[in-house]
Amino acid sequence: MTVRSIVRVATDVGGTFTDMAFVEVSEDGSQVFKTAKTDTTPPNFEKGVLHVLQRGGVDIKQVGFLAHGTTVVINALTERKGAITGLITTQGFRDVLEIARGNRPDFFNLKYKKPAPFVPRFLRREIPGRITYRGEERTPLDLTGLSKILDDFRQENVTAIAVCLLHSYTDSKHEKEVVNAIKEYWPEVSVVASHQINREWREYERTNTTVFSAYVQPIAESYLSGLEEAIEKDGFAGNLYVMQSNCGVDNLSQSKRIPITMVESGPASGVLAAAELGKAIGVPNIIALDIGGTTAKCSLIENSEVKIVSDYWIEKTPVSSGYPVMVPVVDIVEIGNGGGSIAWVDEFDKLHVGPQSAGAMPGPAAYGKGGVDATTTDANLILNRINPDYFCGGEINADVKAAENAIRGISDQLGLKANEAARGIIRIANNNMTNALKLVSLNRGYDPRDFTLVAFGGGGGLHAVALASELGIKNVIIPNGAAVFSAWGMIMSDLRRDIFVTKLVELEQDSADILNKLLSTIESEAVKQFEEEGVKSQQVQFRYLAKMRYQNQEHSVEVDITDRPLTSQSIVQLEQDFHNVYEREYTYQLKTPVEIVGMHVVVTADIGKLEITKMNPGKHDVRLKQKGKRMVDYAQEGIHEAAIYDGALLKAGTQFAGPAIIEDAGSTTVIHPDNEVKIDEYGNIHINLGENSNG
Repeated sequence: MTVRSIVRVATDVGGTFTDMAFVEVSEDGSQVFKTAKTDTTPPNFEKGVLHVLQRGGVDIKQVGFLAHGTTVVINALTERKGAITGLITTQGFRDVLEIARGNRPDFFNLKYKKPAPFVPRFLRREIPGRITYRGEERTPLDLTGLSKILDDFRQENVTAIAVCLLHSYTDSKHEKEVVNAIKEYWPEVSVVASHQINREWREYERTNTTVFSAYVQPIAESYLSGLEEAIEKDGFAGNLYVMQSNCGVDNLSQSKRIPITMVESGPASGVLAAAELGKAIGVPNIIALDIGGTTAKCSLIENSEVKIVSDYWIEKTPVSSGYPVMVPVVDIVEIGNGGGSIAWVDEFDKLHVGPQSAGAMPGPAAYGKGGVDATTTDANLILNRINPDYFCGGEINADVKAAENAIRGISDQLGLKANEAARGIIRIANNNMTNALKLVSLNRGYDPRDFTLVAFGGGGGLHAVALASELGIKNVIIPNGAAVFSAWGMIMSDLRRDIFVTKLVELEQDSADILNKLLSTIESEAVKQFEEEGVKSQQVQFRYLAKMRYQNQEHSVEVDITDRPLTSQSIVQLEQDFHNVYEREYTYQLKTPVEIVGMHVVVTADIGKLEITKMNPGKHDVRLKQKGKRMVDYAQEGIHEAAIYDGALLKAGTQFAGPAIIEDAGSTTVIHPDNEVKIDEYGNIHINLGENSNG
């Protein structure tokens, strides 16, 4: 009898579902990959985690590695459910949050209003003291008024304090003194300082990020502590990691201390999973698309590298400038279009889909939980793209009548037949997602035809081919275990931290020494920090990027540093690389001096990441895998009789052509007419669009 042990488990809490992926390893080293899914349980998200562990039959006592992704941070921000927060800043700078940036999404909107700061003015206080941009003390720190400020905060029921002093990215000694004084005077209050989060310039962005981290810190710490306590009570004795927005995991204590790094925890793991999949199958250039129940998220991966940015904004819309978050975040575009997105008709009889979502409760009308609004899922069901007899893997009896009534509510308003309204919902949802895909490709100088679309999430397979066709993409991949692919990404993750340091250096041949010294200092500090946490120096790896610009410009682009240590020759190459990157993003080059404004160092440590295992090839007679046939409405391509395949039975090497539908427990993949399908050695579905693509 083969004994199996569960070595790695990942749970991903989404807006609608909580997903789990785990790997069992036998004595002979063979791996079995398994998944499970359950409803998300707000506000007690940890209950959903425990439920999905139970559903998957995971004995937590056997688990050595547990990675967790959560939406608790972004939910607290968007729903304004964080702590009452006070801000302490340098004298003269209490209004930085109010002044913000002059950026306006629409300069001709005369009714535009800046987003309201998360900290009202009466809770923003100043203290004397000044550090210059060179890191020199111009005015000594004066803490004589701090006790009065803290007493006032107590009276206003403040439970979290953000400390952000001018130019503390160059020297944090003043901030440290303030933090120590607060903790001594008021030990119970939560305190977050800017130097703990980021060492980059830009006072508004840095201040807002510090405020955000303080705002969510109490709720994030409570949530993570509750999760830790719950699983330890059940016997968990392994290592608990939390997925970060930078496509890596970090330990629990670091995540509690700086929770804002989890702002896009779930989406990051899906993009990482797509990159790791691409490495395994030899596809380096990928557009990753995650279609869940609430949102659709996409990101571009070039040469197997996920792009990380530190100028991320939340709640940015055509009429709002949003709020900056200056932490490393995977470069994604997210829109409110998913399986639960609600279709609605405006006062001009125009049909819309999203951004409102039916969520998990009541969910789409087809769930039979009381939902009455028509959603994308209901439209897919009515068009026979989703099997009502295998709805959610057969775990839910599809309420077809409720779905029909919901769609009819839309069709009656538009004067259409129900199936025509359902087609319209699908086409509008597809159009919304196509625009998002253009934002990460065409709008940034990339031709989507040079990339492969990797689509996952519960709705990825339903829409992927239509989206790829619109963009001229020839190849689509639906990963094995697509419904929980983001959770799988956490299993494949490394321990990762991104270090940003501001340093203005004119790019000259003799600047190599300055940069080498700076990078060596960063390396030493990173290795020391990891060693204190039990990570050996041999496990630590570095990647270096320079933040560069033409002299006197405002913003920079990141350029890879491939040579280490730097030499005069590599400086010349670095400058040329900058020109190429700049031209790709902005379509032109300048004949002006180039300067470095800072460094971005990616520090990773391998903590036992598993290798992807191949499937055993099976018989290639696809007739044995067919569940039957049914008429499917392909919207733009009309109605066709489609062969229905059981995704669980498709083995490596299996090939067939569309029209077809592939069904598995967590997702449905729509194969359009004339598409060619092949199952690769890892169980992924490869779809070649051929002439169906607009490219």
